Parts: sequence; C-alpha cells; structure tokens
Amino acid sequence: MKRTGSTSGKRGPDTRRRRVFLPTAAALRKARVLVVGDVMLDRYLFGEVSRISPEAPVPVVRVLREEERPGGAANVARNAAALGAHVKLLSVIGDDEFGKRLHKLIEKEGIRASLRLDKSVETTRKVRVIGRQQQLLRIDFEKAPSREILKQKLTDYRRLLNEKCDVVVLSDYGKGGLTHIVDMIGLARSYGKRILVDPKGDDYSRYKGANVLTPNLSELRNVVGQWSSEADLEKKAQAKRRELGLDALLVTRSEEGMTLFDDDGAHHEPAKAREVYDVSGAGDTVIATLAVMVAAGKGLRDAVQIANHAAGIVVGKLGTAVASPDELKRSMKSEH
Repeated sequence: MKRTGSTSGKRGPDTRRRRVFLPTAAALRKARVLVVGDVMLDRYLFGEVSRISPEAPVPVVRVLREEERPGGAANVARNAAALGAHVKLLSVIGDDEFGKRLHKLIEKEGIRASLRLDKSVETTRKVRVIGRQQQLLRIDFEKAPSREILKQKLTDYRRLLNEKCDVVVLSDYGKGGLTHIVDMIGLARSYGKRILVDPKGDDYSRYKGANVLTPNLSELRNVVGQWSSEADLEKKAQAKRRELGLDALLVTRSEEGMTLFDDDGAHHEPAKAREVYDVSGAGDTVIATLAVMVAAGKGLRDAVQIANHAAGIVVGKLGTAVASPDELKRSMKSEH
C-alpha cells in the first residue's frame, strides 16, 4: 500500500497493515458450517431495452435469457460451499414446483440440505428483471410458514447441532423462518457453537447471546437511531453490542466498506470493489465468508478483512454471486 506523504519530504504515517493470508485448501475443507434461515428462489430475467411502452411510461424489456439461483439463507450456504467448506442448510420451503427447483439448485452446489415442506405456503421467490446491466424491477412472492412446521424444525436443528459443526449462521430475512431464533441461539450456546447472525427488523433483543451480528448501516440505524459522527456511531454500536452480550458487531457500509466493533474498539475496512454492478446478496457473502474463515481457524479481525475482499468481488458481478478461493487470493495479493 502507498504511504501518505508531505511536500516537506517528511514521511507520513505508515498505513500498511499486517498481511492476512487465506487458509489452506485443506483447512477450508475441514471447516463445517450450519446455515439456518429463510431460503428463496431467485429468478433473473436478462434482456435488452430499446423502447418505452406505449401503454405506460416504462421500459419494454425483451427477455433474452433466464436464470435461477438459490437465494436468502441458501445463498449464504452457497457462498460458504464455494469456499470449500462442508455446509449444511436447514430451512422450510413450500411443497410446490418452486420448492423442488430450489432443492435441486441447492444440492447442485454440494450443500447438504434439510428442508421441511410446508403445504400451507408457496416457496418464497424473487423475480428480478435486468436490462442494460441494471436491475429494473423486482417482484416478490412470499408467505410465512406455519408455526407448527417451525416448531418441528427445532428437532432437526438439535440433531444437526449434535453432528459436527464449527459455526452456526442464522440468516434472518424476516420471512418467518426464524420465529424460534431465541431457542436456537440458546441451543447453539449449550453445544458450545460460535453463532453468527444476519439480523432483520428493529427488535435485536431476540439475538441476545449470539457471538457476532452483521447488520448494514440502514438496519443498525433502525435500531440505535441516528448518529452525528463516527465517534457517535461507535458509541451507539458499542452500547448495543454490550447490551446484547456480543463478542462483536460487524456493520457493513456499502461503498464505505465495513467496521468491526469489539472490546478493543472500532476497526474499519475500506471497500475493495473496483466497479459495482449489483449489491444483491453482498451481505450473504460477508457472513458466509466470515463463518468459513472462523471455522477454518482465523481470528475475527482477519476473517473480516477476508470477508471484505469477498464482498468487493461479488458486487462486481450481476445478481447473487459467490467469491472463489482463487478470486480471493488474487484480490488479497493485489493489496500488497
């Protein structure tokens, strides 16, 4: 990294940081991650835009290509698996054609899935229309699963905790799949597991007892209120962290990077993206990478640095995407 200099010829402060290395392929393969949360089927309609509709002032998209990808907690699992980790996924899907398609996509990624079927709901779907490399429209289909099926899921959860796993990721998309998250955190703690949570909503009390929370700036603001400066942000974030008994609070900040708040203060990682195409799923990539790195033996600060590189890679791709170990190595090498 470059040093900051001055016109007087005096050398400015050394801004270089300790170099962090990716775990070995063997260490990544030994990492075992359990992902629990709301899954969905992401569908992308890619096309070209050449005219405005005569029916309304909206662009007409001529669809040229369609893709389906695992979304939500399934995208978290997909990102973890792409790094070479052994990944298990627990969730609820509808007993429908979309659920079957999602299940096949998940298995194709090498993820061991335990998906409970709920006949009372449709599988959550997000349809995105992409024209000229930009997202023009998103259409959501969703309905919360029944409480009965969610209670049954706790039995599956306990069984998976009994099996070998290093880290538990609870991916909350606010679709109802983590209604019993308080019990899930308590059970994971009783088994001595590290717990990472991607939160949703304004009631963070239900996440009490987790190790790390990964809200974005907007999500944190909804919980702690506005702040007037970086110092005020740190004060509010640390107060919330202590209130919830967390080891750390990792705040993702889009083009500003991310900041880790822990017992030693605030540690900021500037954004790594060269060019941003789509931020969809970037939070999934961050928590997945964090979980795999911790499971592979990395300390939290080193894991955050690697997760920041992973986020920079995926926002340079269209739609929900993953960062491979080779891409991470190149990104991390280019920093030094």
